[in-house]
Amino acid sequence: MSMSFRRLCWLFCCPPCTRSIASMIAFCPPDPTYTLIPDKSRSRWTLQLSERAEWQYSAREMRDIECFMTKTSRGNRIACMFVRCSPNAKYTQLFSHGNGCDLGQMSSIYIALASLLNCNIFSYDYSGYGASSGKPTETNMYADIDAAWTALRTRYGIPPEDIIIYGQSIGTVASVDLAARYKSAAVILHSPFTSGIRIAFPNKKKTCCLDAFPSIDKISQITSPVLIIHGMEDKIAPFSHGLTLFERCQRPVEPLWLEGAGHNDVYVYEEYYERLEQFITQELGNL
Repeated sequence: MSMSFRRLCWLFCCPPCTRSIASMIAFCPPDPTYTLIPDKSRSRWTLQLSERAEWQYSAREMRDIECFMTKTSRGNRIACMFVRCSPNAKYTQLFSHGNGCDLGQMSSIYIALASLLNCNIFSYDYSGYGASSGKPTETNMYADIDAAWTALRTRYGIPPEDIIIYGQSIGTVASVDLAARYKSAAVILHSPFTSGIRIAFPNKKKTCCLDAFPSIDKISQITSPVLIIHGMEDKIAPFSHGLTLFERCQRPVEPLWLEGAGHNDVYVYEEYYERLEQFITQELGNL
């Protein structure tokens, strides 16, 4: 997620201010870094990555990735990716990525996280991203994660108590919305923000009808344990947003406030991986 303060002010504060305009600016789909090639029955799809995907592994790891397409309630077809690190993994993360990448760019990160945490990862591209059809909008995003949740439950038979809902940046909006409606093993919010207007106006107290992405009004409805990870030098979604959401959680766990980290560099901090591993492999079973 990357935009200037000036653009945010125009987006969320200057009339005409609509949720559709917010979606146009908040979503920044890259040129696709992969293609999906179906077999004759369209039951299996072959993943082909471009050089821009920056794949860091061998063909052996590629065999651990399964891709397919599924349809949303709004008629779009979205690309899904299942990274299976181990047949005996207890948990599967339903991962909603940030606004400036697609599944191809995230594939190497998913392999690394899955291997480190012994946790399968299921992800998807928002409408208008990668191989997914349609346009990226707030409403489509909610339908996208609903379709991903349903596919994960029905195609792989994974029960809610074994699913960790994980959102990064704009993906936290979809994750909070889903987690407020369905109970899961846990929720992880990586660099979240409270709402669109509150990025431009941090002291805004009430949510107006035109405010986009209002996670602040939904997070208290989540009954699953919530881990929040936030860089304390985040200039896009300031640290105060993560703290505010933390204070509104029903079941917060010890957060990770990363000193020196910004919005897009949380992955480079060793503490990030240590906190995830501790939470998933040690704490979660006792909650």
